[in-house]
Amino acid sequence: MLNERKVGFIGAGNMAEAMIKGLLQSGASKPENIVASDVREDRLSFLHELFEVSVCEQNPEVVKRADLVVLAVKPQIMESVLIELTNTLDMSKLIISIAAGISLANIESHLKRDLRLIRAMPNIAALVLESATAICPGKHASNEDLKLAKAIFDSIGKTVIIEEGLMDAITGLSGSGPAYLFLIIDAMADAGVKVGLSRDNALTLSAQTVLGAAKLLIETGEHPGRLKDLVTSPGGTAIAGLHTLEEGGLRTTLINAVEIATRRSRELGEMMEKK
Repeated sequence: MLNERKVGFIGAGNMAEAMIKGLLQSGASKPENIVASDVREDRLSFLHELFEVSVCEQNPEVVKRADLVVLAVKPQIMESVLIELTNTLDMSKLIISIAAGISLANIESHLKRDLRLIRAMPNIAALVLESATAICPGKHASNEDLKLAKAIFDSIGKTVIIEEGLMDAITGLSGSGPAYLFLIIDAMADAGVKVGLSRDNALTLSAQTVLGAAKLLIETGEHPGRLKDLVTSPGGTAIAGLHTLEEGGLRTTLINAVEIATRRSRELGEMMEKK
């Protein structure tokens, strides 16, 4: 179904690259069925050489050549991109937006027409085909449209379907979440260096520890509190470390980070609505 469709990417940044990689590696699409546009010639050359996909500098040309259009641009420039595409985006195209904070109604109001829209929030782990993605359909998207969108994001990781009112929360949690974990891994590696490990070993062990813990949680289906208890023996090292983390407010800080990132996603959408 999906591998028979022409997929166009407006914007050729990291997320577009990750999605193209996933589509090709999973066999969900073929290079001849993918086209991308961007203002940066170096990005277009890079994608063409790496994946052998078609590229062009004109966004309307991508829309004309595609059955399914992915709006992979930053929210700050979404308005200008939509203005450029006013005469080409219509109900004949399935449109997927991955711009943080930009609602489906906002896109339709700018183009002043009904559209087959899907809103999605993947994350940067799509580059290694381990994205956590949430998608929500617009009121004119069909069940087949939703299946097509899910097939795309399933090719780069795990996908859940939610209602749009929760999309800002998704952006604050899993959309921004890799940045939080990179900071934690970096801090753990610093700690390893402080207690005598080499930088390379400390970083390898920190990253693998996070990966292993996540995999254990997913594959066992256990509550994280239960798994935490398995590691913490009475009077042992883990409980001493956990006490310090709680004392330093790690749990509260992470909750606040997700809440503030959610609020920022909402603000980005409101900025475009005001325009």
